[in-house]
Amino acid sequence: MQLRLKFVLLAVVPLLLAIAAVAAVVKLQSQALTDAEHAIVEPALMDARRHELQNYVTLALASIEHLTARSDPAARAAALDVLSQLEFGDDGYFFVYDMDGRALMHPRQPDLVGRNLWEVRDAQGRPTIQNLIARAREGGGFVDFVWRRPSTGRTENKLGYVAIVPEWGWMIGTGLYTDDIVAARERIDRQAQVAIRNTMGVIAGIAVVATLLVALAGLALNVSDRRDAEQKMRELARQVVRSQEKERSRVARELHDGVSQSLVSVKFLLESAQARLDQAQPLPDPANAARTTLSRGLAGVEEVLGDVRRISHGLRPTMLDTLGLVPAMRQVLDEFAQRSGVAVDIEADDSLVAPGDAGTALFRLLQEALNNVERHARATRLTLRLVAESGALWLDIRDDGRGFDVESVSASPQRGLGLSSMRERIEALGGRFELYSDGSGTLLSARLPLT
Repeated sequence: MQLRLKFVLLAVVPLLLAIAAVAAVVKLQSQALTDAEHAIVEPALMDARRHELQNYVTLALASIEHLTARSDPAARAAALDVLSQLEFGDDGYFFVYDMDGRALMHPRQPDLVGRNLWEVRDAQGRPTIQNLIARAREGGGFVDFVWRRPSTGRTENKLGYVAIVPEWGWMIGTGLYTDDIVAARERIDRQAQVAIRNTMGVIAGIAVVATLLVALAGLALNVSDRRDAEQKMRELARQVVRSQEKERSRVARELHDGVSQSLVSVKFLLESAQARLDQAQPLPDPANAARTTLSRGLAGVEEVLGDVRRISHGLRPTMLDTLGLVPAMRQVLDEFAQRSGVAVDIEADDSLVAPGDAGTALFRLLQEALNNVERHARATRLTLRLVAESGALWLDIRDDGRGFDVESVSASPQRGLGLSSMRERIEALGGRFELYSDGSGTLLSARLPLT
């Protein structure tokens, strides 16, 4: 694993762990807050319901107080009529029973009136009417019981408040169904869940953004480091090329000023000896044999001297330093045409000036390209175009040879060495190297900035 990736992971993993811990704490705190709301809201709602019921019963007693002083049936009938008129909401009503459990009034369930409900029990076996009457006998109060809800027909939990009418031996009461308290609890739970989800979403968003920022920062550093490394590699390649050119120039000078001059001196000595032998006529047979050997040696020196001059010229052509890039290219192309028989077309301005490194790079590129054409292309015509446009030098070398597979040759360590060398030389100077080839020929294109 790369060191940069390790640093990014070391930054991201603790960040994600910290965010996960924050999310867990937020969730726990939200649940605790929900429980606290339950603990506050439910008793508050229940207290409000209790006060409400107590006030309702007080109001009902006050509404019939003027009748309880009488004991005639008409007064009692009038009282029941008044109580049946009192209601609040769809399921808010009053009920009246005597102390034996007989229903005297039930506006929502009139079929119960006149029936004795003393033995009525709920699903748990608790006596409903007996408990209500017992609480009324104790002076009144609250009772939890189960009763059918008129609006739905379902049996539900109910909180009731009952009181006694001692003058007539009645138990009067009312009640509220407690599902609204359950609904309030569920509403609090839903709101809490929505808040938790929203908070978790925000935390997740922060986590994603933070992770992306860290990753982007790491990527930016990586790109910056890679760019710096590439720049250093280009500079190193440029220095290597300069060192190679300096060494080529040194060796070329040594060959020209040292070895070449020595060979010229030897040649003069041999020519002088040959001239003396030519003047001494007739020569004996041993002298004629020596003269023949001397002629062969002189021819060998001529050949070696030519090779040395050619090698010196190839290492660093003097015309590149004295006359410039285009004349040096013309000389190399003329020699190539004479040697290979390939027709050459040149499109270049002799006055074009190239910076030292750029001129050397393009000249070496031409040398390598001509070498490849001569060895592999089987071309009959080669075209060179060198122009300065848009602040750059553009060199195109095209031949009509048989072409080759660029990808396979570039991938081969042995066959693609020359192409890699050309590409590296151009890219080291901040240029661009492109190569196209098919069955109709090859195009080599290079672009180098003038500055």
